[in-house]
Amino acid sequence: MSKRAVLEVIALDREDAVAAQAGGADRLELVTEMAADGLTPAPATVAAIRAAVDIDLRVMLRVADGFAAGDLDRLVGLAGELREAGADQFVLGFLAEDGGADMAAVERVVDALHGCPWTFHRAIDRAADRDALRKQLADLPGLDTYLTAGAASGVDDGLPTLLAEAAQGGGPGYEQQIMVGGGLRLDHVPRLREGGIEAFHIGGAARPAGWQGPVSADVVARWRTALDGDDAA
Repeated sequence: MSKRAVLEVIALDREDAVAAQAGGADRLELVTEMAADGLTPAPATVAAIRAAVDIDLRVMLRVADGFAAGDLDRLVGLAGELREAGADQFVLGFLAEDGGADMAAVERVVDALHGCPWTFHRAIDRAADRDALRKQLADLPGLDTYLTAGAASGVDDGLPTLLAEAAQGGGPGYEQQIMVGGGLRLDHVPRLREGGIEAFHIGGAARPAGWQGPVSADVVARWRTALDGDDAA
């Protein structure tokens, strides 16, 4: 039998977080400004969510649209403020102009996390060479997850890449968990699970009214049931 799949849901506020936990989410990704694909939320928002739910939280460290690091001093300062607000897991990812990892920026921010677990987000889907990027990042402390659709355009196009990377699990640069997100639908799940994927990430898919509306506990519960049903198969 497969392991219980991890279900991560994007939360923008306390209401989202409570609904996602009620629906069966295992973890939340906390962001703001989805028009910019998710920026760092206010420390006060993180503190309010931390007080409202008891599941894991991963907080975005990103201060501008795109995948350049931008203001590193601000990012490092935010990391400290967020840790004081109760955050102990993070999401980040910065690319250099050549499409490789911006190691100077990533290392500086990771150093400010003092060993906290973190996810390298969908910047990997814009990397010039995914395999090279993984090997660049392989030895950084705390890195335990890649959030990826397998392609910049989403899971529909990235499915072969996701399955190929899952098959390399445990090899050099492939020790981290693959968490699939970005155009993910329920009909993708069986093939991904068969290929060894054990973590799934949803944002808009958890919101019947789109990003202008809240997370639906009922929708999250449907994802949870589908993932658990796949476990039981």
